[in-house]
Amino acid sequence: MSRDSNEILIVGGGLGGLSAALALGRKGLPVRLLEQSEHIGAIGYGIQMGPNVFSAFVQMGVADTVRAQSHKPSALLMLDAYSGEQLAAVPFDETFRARFDDPYVAIHRVDLHNILLDACRKLPNVRLDQSITVSSFEDLGDRVSVLTAEAGIIEGAALIGADGLRSVIRSQMHPQDQPRLLGYVAHRTIVPIKSVPDIVRCDEVVLWVGPAFHIIYYPLRNGTELNIVAVFRTDTYAQKNDPVAHKAELQKTYQDTHPEMQAVLGLMDLSRRWPLADRNPIRQWARGRVTLLGDSAHATLQSLAQGAGMAIEDAVYLAALLEVTG
Repeated sequence: MSRDSNEILIVGGGLGGLSAALALGRKGLPVRLLEQSEHIGAIGYGIQMGPNVFSAFVQMGVADTVRAQSHKPSALLMLDAYSGEQLAAVPFDETFRARFDDPYVAIHRVDLHNILLDACRKLPNVRLDQSITVSSFEDLGDRVSVLTAEAGIIEGAALIGADGLRSVIRSQMHPQDQPRLLGYVAHRTIVPIKSVPDIVRCDEVVLWVGPAFHIIYYPLRNGTELNIVAVFRTDTYAQKNDPVAHKAELQKTYQDTHPEMQAVLGLMDLSRRWPLADRNPIRQWARGRVTLLGDSAHATLQSLAQGAGMAIEDAVYLAALLEVTG
């Protein structure tokens, strides 16, 4: 049994878990993060973040680094998938900057993950353990313990479940609650900008919408890469890894759409798809010395572009509350 009753245990090494480790660590609290994967890493696609998230980055001491590694698009456009008509636009111009102190950005998830990971590694009171799978927990009143396959029982002062949509910690707190498949799938791709046809806009965040489908794309890494996500409703949402079938379904779903959309769809890697899922709201995120954050507490659809931001904000404000009550 590994025991340090002063450590705060965090299950999950994604953006929410790393943010919690960093925010708590900067408050001087001892932290131990437990990640089940062999490496603490991230799936390599883009995310968008609004100005609201930057106050959290400031408090974690990484705001300047995030700004430097982010792309600042010129606008967010919503277009009709068939006619190309502009339905809405949010220009990130002087008016936007006068209202918000911080930018709207797009960043490679891996880049953001590494920023947080590097900052955590600089703190002597933060331990990062990989290849440790937590299967259950117990609140012992004056401490908590987690059961792992690799390290036996690990004890600490408190437990934070930052283990995502299919959270083990949430499943024990709310056994009847399970992820809910929505009947939609997402195909994600990143391609070099130099391979993108001239017809495709590569500076804005461009969202094309149609009946039960959309496609969104935006640049990353100083405009050198284009992140593409195609989402649509389908009866075959549970089927995976069939590129031929995926291509046929994509062509049928998006047939007769605008030529710019068709050019983007031609760039898609269809070797993998992600069935989209949600969770029902719960009123109780915390119980005793155990709490949840991010998707494990309040999973949100990717179309809101706030999932990562909310997990990061959760971490910062949780750390602030613990500091006040500590």
